[in-house]
Amino acid sequence: MTEHTRILPLEMPEPTEREFFTDAAQAVARLIALYDRATGFLVAHFQEVLAGRQPDARYRAFYPEIRVTTTSHSQTDSRLSFGHVAIPGSYAATITQPRLFAAYLEHQIALLIRNHGVPIAIGESETPMPVHFAVANADLNVPQEGVLDFSLRDVFDVPDLRTVNDDIVNGVAQPMEDGTGHLAPFTAQRVDYSLARLSHYTATSAEHFQNFVLFTNYQFYVDEFEAFARRALADPALGYTSFVAPGNHIITRPEDALPHLPKMPQMPAYHLKREGQQGITLVNIGVGPSNAKTATDHIAVLRPHAWLMVGHCAGLRNSQRLGDFVLAHGYLREDHVLDDDLPVWVPIPALAEVQVALEEAVAEVTRLEGYELKRIMRTGTVATIDNRNWELRDHSGPVHRLSLSRAVALDMESATIAANGFRFRVPYGTLLCVSDKPLHGELKLPGMATDFYRTQVENHLLIGVRAMEKLREMPVERIHSRKLRSFSETAFL
Repeated sequence: MTEHTRILPLEMPEPTEREFFTDAAQAVARLIALYDRATGFLVAHFQEVLAGRQPDARYRAFYPEIRVTTTSHSQTDSRLSFGHVAIPGSYAATITQPRLFAAYLEHQIALLIRNHGVPIAIGESETPMPVHFAVANADLNVPQEGVLDFSLRDVFDVPDLRTVNDDIVNGVAQPMEDGTGHLAPFTAQRVDYSLARLSHYTATSAEHFQNFVLFTNYQFYVDEFEAFARRALADPALGYTSFVAPGNHIITRPEDALPHLPKMPQMPAYHLKREGQQGITLVNIGVGPSNAKTATDHIAVLRPHAWLMVGHCAGLRNSQRLGDFVLAHGYLREDHVLDDDLPVWVPIPALAEVQVALEEAVAEVTRLEGYELKRIMRTGTVATIDNRNWELRDHSGPVHRLSLSRAVALDMESATIAANGFRFRVPYGTLLCVSDKPLHGELKLPGMATDFYRTQVENHLLIGVRAMEKLREMPVERIHSRKLRSFSETAFL
């Protein structure tokens, strides 16, 4: 056997025994210790090979794991949509970046301990940690295959698509080989993959994302959000601590300058931060359902408490004016990007808590209520399509379908965001602003905007922010509706 074909011996950290905890904070501390141990081992050996040392072993470390075993059907609070397992058995989840997810993990673990009265086991999993993800926070770059004089996959583990998927949330994942069920909606590798993608697409680190996320398709809302953030930072009573822009640029005072990146990311994100991730994130996803799916696919692993679409749309009723609001109560899905994951025959229900928060926010900002509010806001079906220039095709088909659906507005993102919220069990909602009326001769052209329209657009972002603040005031258990949970669910949100 030649030197080039010899099999390298496997080198790993010394194995550890599982430890059992009845204190959630201590359990999370153990997760952090195991994660640091694994990443430290991989980073150290990766730095050695980057420095030119010829590898004399294959290096492997494992993600930490949470495991719980129940032997009886516990009588849990039936009002809770999470925090308990449905039937007796063993359940487990691999965990990554436990510092980032510390508050989330502590909350979920505490609920399991309380609802089932059993300890939680913390130990090493059998899932190898890819070196790409281990060095993500060590300011190291993984060279492309062929740059080094050996194959990286011969020395370290690399991402495995068998564990980077949405089988659990899509309801098609089978129990593990030993019969263990899934405790969380995402595997550690799936989370790590999305954390890397988030940084790439938004130019901000995952640590800055807040629990309440606004999506928009128009740059104006970014400008308004920054203006609101500066006013909020000037008022300590509001509780906001800093504002983060692409490039991870942070300001803490309203007068601080924010540099602009010479090259903006595909979907820039902005974060008005508050203690405990209770602030608001705004992501400008641009135009189209593909971007909407991409953004929500990755933000979902952060387990936000709500996301809302606040953007422009085409009004489909003659009675609407430019600048009127549309509160979606239903969705006509012709975006097609989620057809393989969530068939179009699956209904996407309106969530009462989100709908009420949005309607109350519109009333507060516009100072209209009751019947007067109907002058500027319609509720009904929003249609989402994947063809921005649908007006250029034969109208008979699309217009007939729109009429049958009773749609009041049309855009390219809202149904995608709502459907992915439904799929990922993230509370969702939509409030749009009418920017054109193509069926009635009011196309999106320069000079069409009226004073009413400009005022309403300025109010629109404030309404989205106020709705998020209302949702933030609710208990987490109330926000996460049972409507989003299927017959067989993971215990973790």
